[in-house]
Amino acid sequence: MKLKTLVKTLVDDAIEISVVGSFSRLGIALRRTLFGWTPPPPDALAGKTVLVTGPTSGLGRAAAEALAALGARVVLVGRSQERLAAVHDALVSAHGQDRFPVVVADMGSLASVRAAVAWVLETEPRLDVVIDNAGTIYAERMDGPDGVEATLAILVVAPFVLISGLLPLLRQTPGSRVIAVTSGGMYSQRLHLDDMQWDSEPFSGSRAYARAKRAQTALIREWARRTALERGTDGRDGTGESPIFNAMHPGWADTPGLAETLPGFYRLMQPFLRTPEQGADTIVWLATDPAASEVSGKLFLDRRPRPFDRIPSTRLSPADRRRVWETVVQLSGAPDPAPGR
Repeated sequence: MKLKTLVKTLVDDAIEISVVGSFSRLGIALRRTLFGWTPPPPDALAGKTVLVTGPTSGLGRAAAEALAALGARVVLVGRSQERLAAVHDALVSAHGQDRFPVVVADMGSLASVRAAVAWVLETEPRLDVVIDNAGTIYAERMDGPDGVEATLAILVVAPFVLISGLLPLLRQTPGSRVIAVTSGGMYSQRLHLDDMQWDSEPFSGSRAYARAKRAQTALIREWARRTALERGTDGRDGTGESPIFNAMHPGWADTPGLAETLPGFYRLMQPFLRTPEQGADTIVWLATDPAASEVSGKLFLDRRPRPFDRIPSTRLSPADRRRVWETVVQLSGAPDPAPGR
């Protein structure tokens, strides 16, 4: 490693260890300067299709707008017809083209997610990027319509069903990518594999969210591992490809969700919070940059891979990750999309 690169890496690592310096707007500003980031070409996604869940506010809205500006056809998936229509109309007005189809789907309902999958498979000839962004925090424990604890359903089980259903189209699209938007809050929580639905432990909305995000990243690692050797080994003719699976966390971004669910933290940190556009920067980078297609099964912050664990007691072993996968397959009520690996 050249000395200059080594120094940059050491500086970046020092920023990362500080947490506040890393997750705040200071971190992205320093890294942008340190590594000389360049924006993607204006037509980086021309002719390509991107699907975004939760695109009506916050990071999802910022990502949808940025990807649309790069020429993408952006499939907008959310539960509110009215809010989706507003995003659609704003994008059409900004770009003078109607390449932003709306799919109304409740990520808390597996039937609704499967209906969305069927619509996409029927109408879209290609799918280059899936961005799993939708999420929420509940103050009290509740079950969704499928009998799954609502946080786990929306953040883990429904995205798993979405990706599983879209996998054939992703395989048919060369260079396809799946990007899971997670949270740095997951670093603080250990996933309780015997009680992933909070049946025994007193419920905490913020901890349930963090644990669900940890399960989400475990699944991304499993998706990457299980699909890495698929080409030509599953009875197909070998022309299909395995998508790239990665996760990212945005640091601390100023979003309506943060303000609503963690008002005390929001008030304290507001001067240091990233803009939604800054928070979404790594999403856009993972969706467009050629270098991002060279690695799978990683967690990124500010365009660089980061550790999945900060506290040894929260670490998931390979066996633990396989157990998470098996649990989610069971909760999905569908066959394993990548069994025997």
